[in-house]
Amino acid sequence: MHRGIYEAASGMLVQESNLDVITNNLANVDTAGYKRRVNTNADFSALLDRIEKVSEDGETKLTTVFPADMPFKGRQIIGSLALATVFSEDVMDTSPGVVKTTESPFDIAIDGKGFFSVVDGAGNTFYTREGNFMPDNNGNLVTPNGMFLQGEGGNLSIGNAMDAEINNTGQLIANGEVVGRVSVFNFENPTYLRHEARNLLTPTEQSGEPEQVQNVKIWPGMLETSNVSVVEEMVRMIEAQRIYEGASKALMTHDEQTTKLITSYSRG
Repeated sequence: MHRGIYEAASGMLVQESNLDVITNNLANVDTAGYKRRVNTNADFSALLDRIEKVSEDGETKLTTVFPADMPFKGRQIIGSLALATVFSEDVMDTSPGVVKTTESPFDIAIDGKGFFSVVDGAGNTFYTREGNFMPDNNGNLVTPNGMFLQGEGGNLSIGNAMDAEINNTGQLIANGEVVGRVSVFNFENPTYLRHEARNLLTPTEQSGEPEQVQNVKIWPGMLETSNVSVVEEMVRMIEAQRIYEGASKALMTHDEQTTKLITSYSRG
């Protein structure tokens, strides 16, 4: 493929993915505890630049000759398209959102790093910074979409208590007695947590496994908002659109020049 066409097309694809990430961030600007995503791009040659094989003597070797001329099975450079970029992945911005006061006894925000653990009806575990919980008909503390908040012994529940709250150490107090404690988990590299839906997260190989946080600090009666900045995301969107338009014009120019070149040679 013509190198200029490929570079322009890859630039358009990158910005298309970038716009998808930005749009999702803007859609969740009012979602409590949501962490915005940021896309990362990679150099094409960093992804596909060599073929690696072990030589007969068991060592990995480097060569620049063609495969047919290689006297041994080794590593061969297959060229570089360093000017072309591709969408690599999107990662999570773990910076905290603004904490606002709600005075609801079951609205809580984590002071520092960490995530609440919630479980759905099928037993699947997710992690979230969304702290607006409420008791269901059975007294279990659940998220707005019905997922159970986890404590040190499983689902946290106030039972039939008429008076209940969560204090600043994460203890759930019902009718003056401690009936549980909120569990908070952190990860070695939380930026690599995978978004499953809105602000529900699951661990990945890059994020590492969840580790329970000791000496949890909680802000009761408060709620962490999204860390999405509308102004910043709009600026990113405008930049992405302009880059996309520029790449599109470059693609059309290369296409026109290629057509003229083919026409000229065909006449000759």
